[in-house]
Amino acid sequence: MTDLTGQVALVTGASRGIGAAIAETLAGAGAHVVLTGRDTKALEAVEQRIFEAGGSATIAPVDLTDADGITRLANAVAERWKKLDVLIHCAAILPELMAVKDIDQTAFSKALTVNVLAAQALIARFDPLLKASADPRLIYLTTSVATAPRAYWGAYAASKAAAEALFECYAQETRNIGKLRVGIVDPGATRTTMRAKAYPGEDPASVKLPAVVAERILALLGEQFASPHRERVNQTS
Repeated sequence: MTDLTGQVALVTGASRGIGAAIAETLAGAGAHVVLTGRDTKALEAVEQRIFEAGGSATIAPVDLTDADGITRLANAVAERWKKLDVLIHCAAILPELMAVKDIDQTAFSKALTVNVLAAQALIARFDPLLKASADPRLIYLTTSVATAPRAYWGAYAASKAAAEALFECYAQETRNIGKLRVGIVDPGATRTTMRAKAYPGEDPASVKLPAVVAERILALLGEQFASPHRERVNQTS
């Protein structure tokens, strides 16, 4: 099992779903986990489960539409820990599915802000802290529609494809000048609120639990993967 004792990990979108499962799994492996998200009460619930399991965590509510909030978060991590060993970026929003010609510009703008601009801001603000770690790793959770677009998924697919490009370029820019490794992981079909919104008629029991993705992320963190690394979590249960 991957041992993260003494390491600091930050997980975005940690209030529920895959983000919460990853946060709890990393804490179980010994990491101190910084939990970020917009829902303070939900973050507190995740933090409480981590404490009850013997782990350690800190909640840091952040709205990713607020660039200053991301800066404040990075400054707080720098002041307290001086480094960041693991950054797992799970947070994203799913705009309403519709034809490209009908995309609501306001909703699309918000998706681009959260899914793309916030991703770049996270890279920019946490780059120095990751480089201060002896073994820095950044994992970005993506989606299959970023590379295989489907009808009516245009807004979400475009935003995730743009974010993928940012992380791919960042990996290439950093791989020969330091130890940072970047992984781009498609979790595949997983039982989440976002999935239920996209597929309202699907039986939730037909897709895997977030814990399956979390266990794969933990295992990946223990591997000496090349940067950039890409994979899809195909387990079904």
